[in-house]
Amino acid sequence: MTRRCALVTGASRGIGAAIALELAAAGHRVAVHCRADTTAAKAVLDSLPGTGHALVTGDVGAPGAAREVIGSAVEQLGTVDVLVNNAGLYAEQPVATTSYEDWQAAWRRLVDVNLLGPADLIWCLVDHLRHRIQGPQGACVVNVGSRGAYRGEPDAPAYGATKAGLHALTQSLAQSLGPLGIAVSAVAPGVVRTDLTEPMLAGDAEEAIRRQSPLGRIAVPSDVAAAVAWLSSAPAEWCSGAVLDVNGASHLR
Repeated sequence: MTRRCALVTGASRGIGAAIALELAAAGHRVAVHCRADTTAAKAVLDSLPGTGHALVTGDVGAPGAAREVIGSAVEQLGTVDVLVNNAGLYAEQPVATTSYEDWQAAWRRLVDVNLLGPADLIWCLVDHLRHRIQGPQGACVVNVGSRGAYRGEPDAPAYGATKAGLHALTQSLAQSLGPLGIAVSAVAPGVVRTDLTEPMLAGDAEEAIRRQSPLGRIAVPSDVAAAVAWLSSAPAEWCSGAVLDVNGASHLR
């Protein structure tokens, strides 16, 4: 059986690194993407089981970067069957205490990275799939959204809004790309323990977040990675259009 090839953006740490590991363990050849931290990305790359993996760099929020990221992944892997849009930014900008200039800058950067970047990457991937010899049938996209798109992010409204946009993009493209045989789905995690979220878990905050889930714990990256890996598999095709809650029942809808 031909090994499937996957590109995971933002895979140098945290959730992205766990997704890359899960996909490699399932037999994929994986392109590990990072914006600039090639040392961390190389460490992830070296930890993956199997062979034929690759390293890809680029700021997904920069105009034109998507072509280069997809092009580099295709050049090194031969093709891309699975795109996982995990790269994203979280930034707080409480409306009552943020200057207008900082408000504008934060919104533009988060829209560029969290929404326009994934949209551009998907366009470039579909363009590749439509023109490859074997065609697009069986390819898939999994977007990493957020519980905050539904629950609200009062101190980080740009983050919540861009993740809601990513969910809507997922469902729109699931309908438009279905006739090509391309499945599109998403996951919506809650708080996940990573090096980036550790400051949010300081002091009493950790116990408060732990109590949000009836399971009594805080998610770890492998919780999200397992869901993404399943959505990336052929048996999950009929879940195209789904946004899967991965939040330990901390928010129900």
